[in-house]
Amino acid sequence: MIIGCGRVGSAVAKQLAEEGWAVTCVDEDESALTRLGAWKGGFVVGHGMDKDILEEAGVRNAQAAVVATDGDNSNLVIAQILQRGYAIGCVVVRVLDPARAEFYGKLGLRTVCPTQTAIATLTEAVRACETGVVTPEPS
Repeated sequence: MIIGCGRVGSAVAKQLAEEGWAVTCVDEDESALTRLGAWKGGFVVGHGMDKDILEEAGVRNAQAAVVATDGDNSNLVIAQILQRGYAIGCVVVRVLDPARAEFYGKLGLRTVCPTQTAIATLTEAVRACETGVVTPEPS
């Protein structure tokens, strides 16, 4: 189950589907379906905090969930609903705020913080320039 079918959610959905996972996406915007191309998985229009929407998307049968909407607050609430309310063992949530990611990570959520990743990568790139050891730019 993927909650949030923007650039990140749709890319994760497509990759998992290509690997053989049965994937259902949930997004408030029906036009998000266009990001999935020739999609054979499920797609439910609605908000990921709405239990009726989650039920329609098959939450009771989900083995894993990725929560990647455009809001940290929504992501964290949805992730907790999925983890605690539906006992999904693998819930991975995108959190842009590094402090929140760390805090909720300590509470047991699997958080991914692209902001922290960018900070670490940029800092390392600057350090590499200082030492004269320049690593190839990521693609």
